[in-house]
Amino acid sequence: MSCSLLHFCSFQDLGTVRDFLFPQTKEEPRSGDKEHNWEDEDWGAWEDGELKETKEGSCTSKAPTLSWLQDCVISLSPTNDLMVIARDQKAVFLVPKWKPNEKGKDEMQYCVAWSGILNVEDGECVGSAICIPLASQKRSSTGRPDWTCIIVGFTSGYVRFYTENGVLLLAQLLNEDPVLQLKCRTYEIPRHPGVTEQHEELSILYPAALVTIDGFSLFQSLRACRNQVARAAASGAESIQPPPLTYKKWGLQDVDMIVDHASIGIMTLCPFDQLKTASVLGGFNATVKSSPPAMSEYVTVGSGPFSGFFYALEGSTQPLLSHVALAVASKLTSALFNAASGWLGWKSKHDEESVQKQKPKVEPATPLAVRFGIPDSRRRGESICLSPCNTLAAVTDDFGRVTLLDVTRGVAIRMWKGYRDAQVGWIQVLEDLHEREAEKSNFSPFGSPTGLRRVAQFLVIYAPRRGILEVWSTQQGPRVGAFNVGKHCRLLYPGYKIMGLNNVTSQGWQPQTYQICLIDPVDGNVKTINVPFHLALSDKKSERAKDMHLLKRLTALLKAKVTNPENLEIEIKTHLLDIKYPAMKKQALEKMLASKNIPLSCLTNLIQALLDNLMNQDPESVDEGLLQFCLSQLKLLHLYTCVSKLNSEDLEPSEVKTSNDLATLLRLEEREVVKIQTLLDNYRQGNTRSTVHFEEDKNCKLLIQTFLEYLEYEKEAVNVKKMNEDECVTLGNFFFWKCLCGESSAEEMCHLLESAGAKPQQCLSLLLSMWLFREKEILKDQESISYLHIMLSHLNKMKGAIDISWDLQSVSPWWQQMRTACAQTENIGAALLAALVGRSVAISATNSLAEKDLEVMASDGMTDSWEALSLDMEHWNLLLRQLEDCLILQTLLHSKGSKPASTTCHHSEPLASISVKKLLEGGRGVVADGVAKWIFKLDLVPSILKQVHQSKRLENTEEQIEGEKLLISEKYKELGLERILELLQLAYERFPCSLELDVLHAHCCWEYVVQWNKDPEEGRILSISVDHLKCIGNAHVQRGIAIMMWNTFIVKRLSAAAYLMDKVGKAPKDRLCRRDVGMGDTAVMSFLGSCSLLLQTLMEAEVSSDEMKEPFLDIEDTWSSVEGQTSIVDLALEQRHVHYPLVQHHYILSVIMHGIMLFGMKSVKILSLFDSKGKNAFFKELTSIQLLPSGDMDPNIVSLRQQFLMKIVSAAVKDLIKPPQTASEKQPYQEQNEDWASVAVELSQNLQVNEDVIRRHYVCELYNHGIDQIGEEALLQVHDQEVLASQLLVLTGQRLAYALLHTQTKEGMELLARLPPMLCTWLKAMDPQDLQNTDVPIVATARLVSKLIELLPENHGQYSLVLHLFEAVEAISSL
Repeated sequence: MSCSLLHFCSFQDLGTVRDFLFPQTKEEPRSGDKEHNWEDEDWGAWEDGELKETKEGSCTSKAPTLSWLQDCVISLSPTNDLMVIARDQKAVFLVPKWKPNEKGKDEMQYCVAWSGILNVEDGECVGSAICIPLASQKRSSTGRPDWTCIIVGFTSGYVRFYTENGVLLLAQLLNEDPVLQLKCRTYEIPRHPGVTEQHEELSILYPAALVTIDGFSLFQSLRACRNQVARAAASGAESIQPPPLTYKKWGLQDVDMIVDHASIGIMTLCPFDQLKTASVLGGFNATVKSSPPAMSEYVTVGSGPFSGFFYALEGSTQPLLSHVALAVASKLTSALFNAASGWLGWKSKHDEESVQKQKPKVEPATPLAVRFGIPDSRRRGESICLSPCNTLAAVTDDFGRVTLLDVTRGVAIRMWKGYRDAQVGWIQVLEDLHEREAEKSNFSPFGSPTGLRRVAQFLVIYAPRRGILEVWSTQQGPRVGAFNVGKHCRLLYPGYKIMGLNNVTSQGWQPQTYQICLIDPVDGNVKTINVPFHLALSDKKSERAKDMHLLKRLTALLKAKVTNPENLEIEIKTHLLDIKYPAMKKQALEKMLASKNIPLSCLTNLIQALLDNLMNQDPESVDEGLLQFCLSQLKLLHLYTCVSKLNSEDLEPSEVKTSNDLATLLRLEEREVVKIQTLLDNYRQGNTRSTVHFEEDKNCKLLIQTFLEYLEYEKEAVNVKKMNEDECVTLGNFFFWKCLCGESSAEEMCHLLESAGAKPQQCLSLLLSMWLFREKEILKDQESISYLHIMLSHLNKMKGAIDISWDLQSVSPWWQQMRTACAQTENIGAALLAALVGRSVAISATNSLAEKDLEVMASDGMTDSWEALSLDMEHWNLLLRQLEDCLILQTLLHSKGSKPASTTCHHSEPLASISVKKLLEGGRGVVADGVAKWIFKLDLVPSILKQVHQSKRLENTEEQIEGEKLLISEKYKELGLERILELLQLAYERFPCSLELDVLHAHCCWEYVVQWNKDPEEGRILSISVDHLKCIGNAHVQRGIAIMMWNTFIVKRLSAAAYLMDKVGKAPKDRLCRRDVGMGDTAVMSFLGSCSLLLQTLMEAEVSSDEMKEPFLDIEDTWSSVEGQTSIVDLALEQRHVHYPLVQHHYILSVIMHGIMLFGMKSVKILSLFDSKGKNAFFKELTSIQLLPSGDMDPNIVSLRQQFLMKIVSAAVKDLIKPPQTASEKQPYQEQNEDWASVAVELSQNLQVNEDVIRRHYVCELYNHGIDQIGEEALLQVHDQEVLASQLLVLTGQRLAYALLHTQTKEGMELLARLPPMLCTWLKAMDPQDLQNTDVPIVATARLVSKLIELLPENHGQYSLVLHLFEAVEAISSL
């Protein structure tokens, strides 16, 4: 890796900037800009020799047009957020922005942010400019740049400070001579404890004076001025007094001419230098202070002397507080108008002429004599550039030399010639610690045991006469980089970073600052230089640098498009053998092996050539690691070649196996094979999971790069690296799929792997991974079963497959590995076939081993070898039973009905695939839980599960009626569930304990309530959950599930609904329900109904549990070793008994709430129906003993309860007369509302309300609404019939009054005249408006009067009135 010139920004329109600064060039044609063609320059590599100077003949005529940038004052902020280009009185401020270039890609471009005239006094011009970013003081952006201040020095001696928008902040006249140079020093953390900490400062150079301004004071002053400008612009303030600047002013003496300077900073002499200086200055009798004084060092360049060194003792002069410029001190607005006259347009000539009529007082300078210098009477220095470490400085002169100074000792240590008009800068590069790790064996004088990052300094020299940019390693290092650039560029080196940081803020966020950049006015690009650290470690002939260069060229060759493989191999071989360092050589070898452009034969030849080269060297000098790496890669390449060759051979497929042949192969009976094939066919039909297969998998092709990535060669054996499942499948596919298809020899493949040193356990793992992954192909064509048997038989015979110490009395690790893989996979079909084949091969292996042991035991007189034989086989038989169970269960869970499920279940989560391991680790309820999720997904009603169990029980007896069986079958066919229920019945047979009906209903109940909790708007789901709860036969399980449902999901929502209904005093609206309960009003109504059923079921279960034993939860023998979390049924059985009165108390509340929501009742405070004890008992633990109301209730509360129950009865009766939408809905609708009358009577018993009052009110409401038929039935349940007869007598009178008085027919009037006067008076007193239904047939009224005669005794006071009514009704009926 070498130096590089990187493009990082460009100008949007540099021609506009040039036209503004040089108006005379507008008329000149711009075609001359294209005269300089960079493509014709000499771009030769610097390693091959010195670069040739570019021709200047064709560009001389256009030089003034192209070299305009050399005549400008340019400054770029180190954070690259602002650039200033100025000339004479004009200046342009540019800011970078992301904009699309000509190709449409976004890039950073400098755009003009402000342009204008900066001079205030007549005749003054810009002499120097600098852009200083100021750090932010905000906590969120501490250490980051906040804004950038532009400082401009003028020939009048003024120094002015501007914002990014050209607004003048501050102006200061520090000296009446022209400003020559502005330089800045910002804070840097000392790299070593002994280095003096340098403070921030701004230095301003005049021809005979040097002014330094403390950085902290300047930072605070600029912030204050900017804040005042913002306030003045916002409020229109007239004037402001800026804070004074603190500065030091030194009069530089004993120097003929000063052109440039450098402020080195504070330094402290060592004791020897202190004594030497004191002796030189004071002579023999000089006094020496106990501690060396601190001094500020300044270096100037010019003439007489060529370079002068000045030392100012700290504390030798007091800081001066200068008067601020009158333009800013008088009125801030005038400064704003002067800087921004373009946007206001109010500025007048009178205002311009009145500014700064009187110059402020200039403070005298403190004399400072030159301590010493580098005398050269003919040489004149032009510029000085200080290094980032403050120890070196590069000086350019008028003789075309670049001199390197040691500013600490004051001596020139190096000089370059032939660089006329040179521009210089520095690059400081930090070491990458990872790079040093690779060089631990190489001694370096820059090494540090503490691990501190080393720093390298590089000097950058731009020679405009030759158009060359060079990078030199300091102090005595070689040139490490050179670039052909234009002859009219500008090299910018700020030498500072962000002002306002300290030792705390500078350690946090590291600002993105550039060190040096090059501006090319021809193409308008800004470039920076990247120099790697390692170039400072050695010279041009360094072996390591050469190796890195060769490695870079080798990388480029590998990436290039291959046109001639033979030439490519020769070039790569040359580069590979030329690399010296073993680490580099190994890195190059790894790049070759990872490249896809190199064919296999070429790789083999290259590694063989490298290996031959290593073998011909001195054994002691050969790196052992590299040698072993070459040998291992060569063996892996040989293995890849042999496997590819073996896979390319096409063998003739064997004959198709019959069921009998397959049974013999698997050591099973033929009926067992048929049974397994049926199970696999059902499984394949339901297994619709999609898998992705690539063409490479089909053809068993594998890239050599991937092959080498997966395998490694260690200790004379091929080892498979740790890979994920997909990578194992890919590698196993490459090795074994052709063998399993019968197209390749399994014996030869096993022999090849064994000769390569492959471990049989890893081969078995790859084989099983590939086999299980390709389940679809295997189930579709089961011919691969015989080939798997052959492959396993040969793998079993490999060395190391079965441990020599293994005998028949222990479990073989080899077969255990296979069983573990089959138990962990989710591809149950392929796992079952693999287990059958593995069991068959294992039987063959154990039989051969048993024969050997039998001979030994026969000689010893032992013949009980059959016990040992059954131990390992028992594991195989257990696994096969488990896999068959999983296969049936997986088939069931993947099955779908022909009719789609309800919309509520379409968004349920997909069912997870199962495996033997998951079932063994999932707990005793994992099977029922999976089936419950499947039932929810298909939305099967609870009655279907019961019918399947009943049909299973009837099949085992001889009592089943054929017609009933046929009827059920036809019903299932209509629903499209025949196949599903067959699979469910088969699952019941395999899991009789895990899928016992109560257990399944319990898991379904829990699954439905969990799904309802995810979407409470679906009240139907909660209703089905309660239905499953009611289907549970065992009261202990039923009670426990109900308690868990109540505590987990119900109680919080019910309490929220209760408090909401009590607060609003009526059935709440949809918005309030959603806010407080989390569901809409319709869902709340359904929820309350389900809560009532849940609590009712809980009460019934609590009563029944005392007469019923707890169930014994058993598990199938096949799954007796199951472990994991506790099942839902086990948790339900652990629940404690509930307090029955407390449950009944909550039941009453839920029924009341349900009635209010169902009938939309108003003016009902539900909690007012209970006393304080009843209110406090609500929503407490149902298993706790609470203080409930006892004894006689407050009559006021009883009265409220009676009124509420009568309202419910009235609402229920009123709802009865509403016709349903269809005839099929009419009967259930009536039954639902008829139940509310009995519910009200039941509630009256528990609420201490006279139930006969509710019954009488119910009968009256029925007759009032004209429902006489139901009223006659309900009348029989009333105990006090005399009171009821009196109530019904009034209702009868209202009917007759309406019929006689309100209709007013002629016959009716005649009849009314014939009635007894007492009856007429009584009828006129009746108010028919209280009747809800006036259109009642007179026949029904006649029957009602007949009933009244039956109900009233003859001695009753109103009996005679009833007789008169009977006669009147008979008369009306005869009309």
